[in-house]
Amino acid sequence: MTTAQRVLAAIALATGASALAAPAATAAAPVEVPSVIGQLDSFAATSVPTEHRAQVPTVSEQVGGGMNRLGKVNQLTGQAAPALASALR
Repeated sequence: MTTAQRVLAAIALATGASALAAPAATAAAPVEVPSVIGQLDSFAATSVPTEHRAQVPTVSEQVGGGMNRLGKVNQLTGQAAPALASALR
């Protein structure tokens, strides 16, 4: 085994050991990841005057409503898909 192969083998061994140790380290100390939508809500709230915040929907409310509408559209297109497929043949 050449010197370069020994170095590469040592690096591979160290990488594998750290990859195996990383999940155990994160399991021992759970880290709370901030929500992206929550961060957007707090950022958007700072740009709206306090007296008008109740009138302006938050980002999470807007996204939630959009996801609800998207689900309804998906239900509608799911029901229409077999009819459209047979009509296009």
